Amino acid sequence: MSVRTGYHHSTCLALDVQAYGGNNDRRQSEIQHELPRLLEQAAHSAGLDRSYWHFQAKGDEQLAVLPMDGSEPRVIDDYMRHIASGLRQYNRLRVEEAWLRLRASVHHGLVEIADNGFAGRAVVTTSRLLASAALHRALQAADKADLVLALSDDVYDATVIGGHTTLSPDAFRPVTIREKELHTVAWLWAPGDDVHRLDLGEYDGSLPEREVPDSRDPRQREGDRQTGPAEPVDTGASRRVPPPVRGHQVSQSNYHGTVNAPGSVFGISNSHG
Repeated sequence: MSVRTGYHHSTCLALDVQAYGGNNDRRQSEIQHELPRLLEQAAHSAGLDRSYWHFQAKGDEQLAVLPMDGSEPRVIDDYMRHIASGLRQYNRLRVEEAWLRLRASVHHGLVEIADNGFAGRAVVTTSRLLASAALHRALQAADKADLVLALSDDVYDATVIGGHTTLSPDAFRPVTIREKELHTVAWLWAPGDDVHRLDLGEYDGSLPEREVPDSRDPRQREGDRQTGPAEPVDTGASRRVPPPVRGHQVSQSNYHGTVNAPGSVFGISNSHG
């Protein structure tokens, strides 16, 4: 692992163990040994080389800074799937009180490898997403998943909406994050569970609409272009008489007449109101 100087475009990945502080000393020690092993195995299965990553470990939490070398989609897709699989295997052999469950967050931006860790707003944003109440609540509510991931809006747009992963945009749920100085949108995914069914309580919020790529068959989309949009339904609103224009006199005319037979004279009367 080479030491970089200055700020570089990087992918920031943070992971944290649920309810770590409630464990006794022996269990905390076990978690600190098992977590790096599980993450290393997941990276190997995903074809990722963690020797190029920079780490900042803190017991139950790990913050990693990765070079922007094109591996970010694989981190979000393959790496997270293998972490989720590893957690299932680990927890399957243990009682619920000894399960290992993780929150994760990913963002990207300029980062400097500093003398006492990492510097840069991208790192702060990643940490705020990880610590957010919405992500905590999501993992608590996800009884079919042992991992919940929060992607920043930038990462979601660049990787998932951009079509660089196997993940469907519909697999993610948007939430509003308000954590200290951070007020933003994040996108949650719970591998093995339906994130849309989770009760997030007050931490869920209304968000601006996002255009999602059309996943229909191209022939169906072509048919829509040929037939054009459906005609609007006339509800009568378009036939409303406009109000009088201020400062002008309005004249209204009523016409009455009948036609008795071909060639007859059309008689009318005109009255002004």
